[in-house]
Amino acid sequence: MPSERDHSPTVMRQGLRVIGHAVRSEPRIFTGAVLSSAVYGIMTVGSSWALGWATENAVLPAFRAGHATTGTLMTAALLIVGVAVLKAAGVIGRRVLAGIMQYRMQARSRRDVTRQYLRLPLAWHHRHPTGQLLSNASSDTEAAWAPLAPLPMAVGVVVMLVTAAVAILLVDPVLALVGFLIFPAIAVLNLVYQRRLSPLVMKAQQLRAEVSEIAHESFDGALVVKTLGREDTEAARFQAKADTLRDANIAVGRIRGMFDPLLEALPTLGVLAVLLFGSVRLAGGDVSSGELIQVSYLFTLLAFPIRALGWVLAELPRSVVGWTRVQDVLNASGSMEFGAARLAGQGPARLEVRGVSFGYLPEASVLSGVDFEVRPGRTVALVGPTGSGKSTLTQLLVRLVDPDGGQVLLDGVDLREVARGEVSDAAALVPQQTFLFDDTVRGNLTLGTGGEGVPDEKVWAALRLAQAEGFVSALPKGLDTRVGERGATLSGGQRQRLALARALVRTPRLLILDDATSSVDAQVESRILFGLRDGSPDSTVIVVAYRMATIALADEVVYLEQGRVADRGTHDELLTRCEGYRNLVTAYEREEAERAALGADEEISA
Repeated sequence: MPSERDHSPTVMRQGLRVIGHAVRSEPRIFTGAVLSSAVYGIMTVGSSWALGWATENAVLPAFRAGHATTGTLMTAALLIVGVAVLKAAGVIGRRVLAGIMQYRMQARSRRDVTRQYLRLPLAWHHRHPTGQLLSNASSDTEAAWAPLAPLPMAVGVVVMLVTAAVAILLVDPVLALVGFLIFPAIAVLNLVYQRRLSPLVMKAQQLRAEVSEIAHESFDGALVVKTLGREDTEAARFQAKADTLRDANIAVGRIRGMFDPLLEALPTLGVLAVLLFGSVRLAGGDVSSGELIQVSYLFTLLAFPIRALGWVLAELPRSVVGWTRVQDVLNASGSMEFGAARLAGQGPARLEVRGVSFGYLPEASVLSGVDFEVRPGRTVALVGPTGSGKSTLTQLLVRLVDPDGGQVLLDGVDLREVARGEVSDAAALVPQQTFLFDDTVRGNLTLGTGGEGVPDEKVWAALRLAQAEGFVSALPKGLDTRVGERGATLSGGQRQRLALARALVRTPRLLILDDATSSVDAQVESRILFGLRDGSPDSTVIVVAYRMATIALADEVVYLEQGRVADRGTHDELLTRCEGYRNLVTAYEREEAERAALGADEEISA
């Protein structure tokens, strides 16, 4: 970690670059906010002049003469009220426009981050925890633009400082020189303050992201945590990181609590010095009472602009951390490039896999030299032991990731040469892990297909094909029934059938089922696959399957072992000639036979 001596100037430079980006993005709003703040600053100084004029021309003459003229009192009142109204207008304009600028920048950053998440390939998401990504899109974007709220005020009060300094010099240069001695002390104090505060604030912002990561992981894995009885362990893990964040925030608060009173005290000391020397000059006739009151009041105003600048400086460390973390996402490499080729768009697709190799890590290959072809309209089963690369292959077939070597072709076109959106229009993947949105049944099924523009007849046809028509009809509001977060109100089999129907609504030319019926019983699964064969003549179907009855329905079987195609052919052919395939698909039947034989032996022994 860089030292505080090297760190603070770096934070200042980076923070100013972040602010500069915001100003360039919203120049009109920023200009309006600064002008409003400038009006506030000038009117604040003007209030001291109005107070001095009222003292000199209305209050003191009234004390000397025992009465005051109506015109003088009205003039003083209108002067003070007019300055106050303009000052209030400046405050309103500054706050409203500063808030608009801040929230617009936050919204723009969130949109940019979300678009980048959607643009980055799945391989990138595999390397980044979800909690961190949520933190990037929420707390980091808020932190990045936190200085924008006090920024127009800080810029505007610079005008106030200059105006006040000029006014003080015009009234009495000697008193101005005495009062201005506090500025070097304030500058030194601010420098020390920032150097002490910056690393602590940066640490606290990073810890916020780590706490978010642990919280999301614990909540997302609630089922595992509860079934294993690990609530106390997870709570302790979260508490340890939360305590670290608490200590970091306390350290930040301690520094602020120590320096804030000093920053408040220095302008007050300046006022006392001005009053002390001013009383001597008043006694000598060098200044009038009104001038002394005006200068003293101006110095009391200096505390606020100094604190306004301090607010911006205090937010810069958090801003830099948030900005850096957001930029790490926006500048992430691994984007998926697209070509300009278009797919045929009619009838079932022809799929070719040529020499495909892929590995999540450079030294660990999941697939190696995979070759096979699926003719249009055929149903092919991908079969293999756990870890043979079946699910990875399904992701390659719909271009969620690109192969390290080889090609995946649809209708003879390499997927890497296809235009954006073409693959998703032609192919649909129903993965192992079903995800449903907290929406209605209809909303989940028509996702990405035009929403309410999809006729209910088409939705019900997809539900019938997925063997889901019966339970959807029985729901309280049918298609308009909300299914809860992740489909919490439905069983696992019901969620899988809705996910299948969601794919079928789109009438895909290539339909890929990655063990997508594992939560339904064998009879329902058979009806689904029979229905797909008879009711989806426009689709080529790839199914990852384990049950023999399901595999037997396929026109052809591709058997994978250790990331390679070990054999391919019909189910009967592979049963005859491929020992690995035969052992895998008959494992359940052999186990049942062994149990039956063991039970018979026990009965004979008894």
